[in-house]
Amino acid sequence: MKLQRLLSGMTLAVSMSVIAQSPKLPGIGAAMDDMISRNEVSGAVTVVVAKDRVLHVEANGLADIAAKRPMTPDTLFWIASMTKPVTGVAILMLQDEGKLHVSDPVAKYLPEFAGLKTPSGKSANLTISQILTHTSGLGEAGGPKAQSAKTLADLVPIWLATPMQFEPGSKWQYCQSGINAAGRIVEVVSGMSFDAFLQQRLFDPLGMKDTTFYPTEAQRARWVTAYAKNKDTGMLDAVPPRPEFGPRDRPPQGNGGLYSTAPDYARFCQMLLHGGTLDGRRYLGAESLKFLNTSQTGALPTGFFQNETFGKRGANYGWGIGTCVLKVPHDGVAEVLSAGTFGHGGAWGTQAWIDPVKGVAYVLMVQRANFPNSDASDVRRAFQKAANQALPKP
Repeated sequence: MKLQRLLSGMTLAVSMSVIAQSPKLPGIGAAMDDMISRNEVSGAVTVVVAKDRVLHVEANGLADIAAKRPMTPDTLFWIASMTKPVTGVAILMLQDEGKLHVSDPVAKYLPEFAGLKTPSGKSANLTISQILTHTSGLGEAGGPKAQSAKTLADLVPIWLATPMQFEPGSKWQYCQSGINAAGRIVEVVSGMSFDAFLQQRLFDPLGMKDTTFYPTEAQRARWVTAYAKNKDTGMLDAVPPRPEFGPRDRPPQGNGGLYSTAPDYARFCQMLLHGGTLDGRRYLGAESLKFLNTSQTGALPTGFFQNETFGKRGANYGWGIGTCVLKVPHDGVAEVLSAGTFGHGGAWGTQAWIDPVKGVAYVLMVQRANFPNSDASDVRRAFQKAANQALPKP
């Protein structure tokens, strides 16, 4: 027990030393402290990177309120749908190798899809692009069978047994099963499990040592506690982790299964900001990168700002391969971002946005379960606004 306390103390001392030595942009910490004081979040880790350097790393508040455990740069977060761009990159890496193309039919790699019918009775003929841009109409996998699935292959018959939701390409509707189907395609084409492919091809070479579908015990010791804001008291109440993500007996789900840290995910963003390369190593070719940072959904309204509450901004967004693309900036969280900014948020408030025009990427790690809209949170807006004000002006 004494040794455990000693090691914990040493870890905390190292973490505090890292915080003290990290570069910081003025104003971001104060903006996050304000959000913490309002009980919007218990704490936050913020990172801002350019193509060739880290501009800002800061941790504010607490990772666990009851234990008074401070937030640190290496605090581990469930990043939820920020997994989706990683899945998109995996597909595009295989495209670079000539092993597939996003215009290919899904059934070429998952033959079970050949018999899939649309609501009108036509052959669905889904493409990889459609399943990664939420335009497929594929049904979702739910219920006890989905919860007992051990692999991505186990999920395929469950998706196909669920009626399709609309004619492919006719509309945009957020679809988790499509993204997971893309993860299964990576497995079939590469001959590796999806988690092993990402580990070998992305996480290890990028130095993303804390990005995983399956956190170790050591990583779990740095796992942030998630909170929900109590509508009656205004205080933050702890909520349990999502049980379908994290255990070793669950599939490596490309829709939202990853855990990561802010510096780790910033490495991924930096690679994309740098045109698909980092530290002299190429991960994506220029043509494939365009599928990530350019809308593939035409004039379809897309995204999470389509209703009156959030400004009916569907036309402001398009969808790339696993990414959201800002076509036209608008008031609120997008007001400091350039047209062409791309990225993704997560269900519990995590955010990562890459602005190629300004040459920076913004990474926000928080863990709150009941934001009305995690992409539209005041925390995200405050972070991006403070960061933009602090960045050197061209």
